[in-house]
Amino acid sequence: MAIKRAPKKNQRNVKKQNPAGARWRFITALSVLFFVFSILVARAAYIQVINPEQYSLQGDLRSLRSDSLGVQRGMIVDRNGRELAVSVPVETVWADPKRIAESGALADQRRWQALAETFRMNRDELVAKVDNPERRFVYLQRKVSPSEADYVRQLSIPGVYLKTESRRYYPTGEISAHLVGITNIDGQGQEGLELLYDDHLTGTPGKRVYRKDAQGRVIEEISQTDAQPPKQLTLSIDQRIQATAYTELKKAVRYNQATSGSAVVVNVKTGELLAMVNSPSYNPNNRADLQSFKMRNRAITDAYEPGSTVKPLVVLSALEHGTHKVGDIIDTNPGWLRIGGRRVSDHRNLGKISLTEVLEHSSNVGVTTMALELGVDELLETYFGAGFGSDTGVSLLGESYGLLTTRRRWSDFELATLSYGYGLSVTTLQLAKAYTMIANGGRDMPLTVFRRESKPESEQVFNPDNTRAVMHMMERVVSDGTATAAQVPGYRIAGKTGTSRKARATGGYGDEYVALFAGIAPASNPEIVVVVTINEPGTDDYYGGTAAAPVFSSIVSQTMRLLNVPPDDMTVQPMKAAGFMGGADATP
Repeated sequence: MAIKRAPKKNQRNVKKQNPAGARWRFITALSVLFFVFSILVARAAYIQVINPEQYSLQGDLRSLRSDSLGVQRGMIVDRNGRELAVSVPVETVWADPKRIAESGALADQRRWQALAETFRMNRDELVAKVDNPERRFVYLQRKVSPSEADYVRQLSIPGVYLKTESRRYYPTGEISAHLVGITNIDGQGQEGLELLYDDHLTGTPGKRVYRKDAQGRVIEEISQTDAQPPKQLTLSIDQRIQATAYTELKKAVRYNQATSGSAVVVNVKTGELLAMVNSPSYNPNNRADLQSFKMRNRAITDAYEPGSTVKPLVVLSALEHGTHKVGDIIDTNPGWLRIGGRRVSDHRNLGKISLTEVLEHSSNVGVTTMALELGVDELLETYFGAGFGSDTGVSLLGESYGLLTTRRRWSDFELATLSYGYGLSVTTLQLAKAYTMIANGGRDMPLTVFRRESKPESEQVFNPDNTRAVMHMMERVVSDGTATAAQVPGYRIAGKTGTSRKARATGGYGDEYVALFAGIAPASNPEIVVVVTINEPGTDDYYGGTAAAPVFSSIVSQTMRLLNVPPDDMTVQPMKAAGFMGGADATP
């Protein structure tokens, strides 16, 4: 029997197939990983190699600290080392509004009320300064007194701190205020020498950089830059003479009911300013009542027509150019001159007088006669040579050059007015320089406000014999002429008075005057020149011989003792009372 074989089943070769798109998903994932890895590598390379400073800075901000090593502002002292301006340490109150907000310090209203009363402020106004927690620093009160600083410490308000600053202090107060000047609350110069030499006085603060850890401990000293100390200003001013001059000037301005006054004392041999004062003045230690008109250094900023104080220069010019000699006689009859329809007159008919008597009696007719013979070019040459119309060399802020014009045509009357001090203007310091040239034998020496260690170079401008002759003539002005009130017992004094009417802005002259006196002491061996200006005296004694000359006498008398200058006049002179000594000075 045949056996049937069972049929074979069809076997299909089943192949394993990948899902659709699997390969592309793999490639995409791999690419993304590579791309991300590349970005991370690039970012790491950028941070570590290309621009590491930014993140290094972020780290340093969290760990590096720096402290400023402050320096005090340099001192200003007089020629003998007396302090005129010093810096003293004081406390300043400041606050950290963020720290105040975090500690809830504003809730303690009693402490804030006490703090506001300490600063003489409204409490709401004080709180408004610290109510912004985004701020980290705000001043509450600058440079408080020691008692106020101690009270702030006792209040112990969280977020309110003290820091040490410096405050400028002026020991001499109003006496030297115009010359020294002032600083603002940040110690920056605002007026006078404080402003002019601000960089010189400031110096450069030092700096210390170090690293701290999370606990605030110093773990590394990075660097330290030493502070550059400021420089000191040593002035030529002698504070003893400065105080004397200010005291006498202030009394005179008050006694004469004047608008203002100035006085200058110059060392003849060195050109150093020993004193420069003005009245009214101001107290630089009290800023509550500062007024601009009190802060002006009038000795260098205000120019006046000098009146008869220029007459010695007219005589000097005549001697220099040979139009007159020492023994010449000037005929002033009949006591007046008519020039171009205008009249020049003396207070009385002096007749025929010598050059000495021209100055002794302050004769307008005498100097006019000399000027007309001399010529305008020669007279202007002398005025320019004496320093009129130019700076004095002190290089102080605001110094005026005065007014001395040059033009082609001058009338005879204009020349006449130039000879007795009208038609030009000079400052008190310029007049002092002119008289210093007469006193030191005709040499032009620049003036200075700083102490000189040696005699400076000078230029011979006028003949020494001629300046000596003029100085002897000016002695007669003090001994017997219009300036007897300028006499100083024991000393020979040479000088000249001046009284000029002030011009009005609308033209012509008004009823206000300027009284001046310029003098040399002692005449035998000149040591100092002193010029006094009294502006707009309010009394009837508005003449240079009665308003300004007594101030000169008081200043010189005390200065001679301070400088230990021996007397050069041992003759006993009778006491003289100051009288009505206006003379020709009052004639415009």
